[in-house]
Amino acid sequence: MLKKLPLIGALLVALSAVEESAAAANPQVSIKTSAGEIVVELYPDKAPKTVENFLQYVRDDFYKGTIFHRVIGNFMIQGGGFTPDFYKGASGFGQKPTRAPIPLESKNGLRNDTGWIAMARTSDPNSATAQFFINTVDNAGLNHPQPDGHGYAVFGKVVKGMDVVNAIRAVRTTRMGPFSDVPADPVTIDSVTLLGAK
Repeated sequence: MLKKLPLIGALLVALSAVEESAAAANPQVSIKTSAGEIVVELYPDKAPKTVENFLQYVRDDFYKGTIFHRVIGNFMIQGGGFTPDFYKGASGFGQKPTRAPIPLESKNGLRNDTGWIAMARTSDPNSATAQFFINTVDNAGLNHPQPDGHGYAVFGKVVKGMDVVNAIRAVRTTRMGPFSDVPADPVTIDSVTLLGAK
């Protein structure tokens, strides 16, 4: 029995290394904003279509120069779909054209808890394109099947920069045209990049 202990120990070390390697395999993105940097870890094993969709927008440099256009401090911060032209009230409010919407992946076991990121959508459950939101509190009411029988697809979590998220959630907001909860001063997304990408 004593002779087997080193082997068991070696196996445990090997298993631990595999688990660490699997965790490290999750892609991370850096969201650099006018308020600071947020780093988000993504979970393709839980939401493969959602993560691939998001990363394609990242690879296309789509998010550069977009804004957080909706901020509700005790709920979430939402962005990734409009440029600062939003503030000019021009036709379309500076909304960027997107690719086709993706199917909803809200039954993946991930929750809309504080610091977790999910896709924004309309009342159509399969309408998410580029816009995302970061939960600033635990929003159980957004988890499948709430609030409309479908839920919102969570696909990652903030692993660095919650102080930046909290700074954004605290900005003064106003109403602009048909939009409410708009930051009075633009909070821009300067870039979103995949960390470790060559």
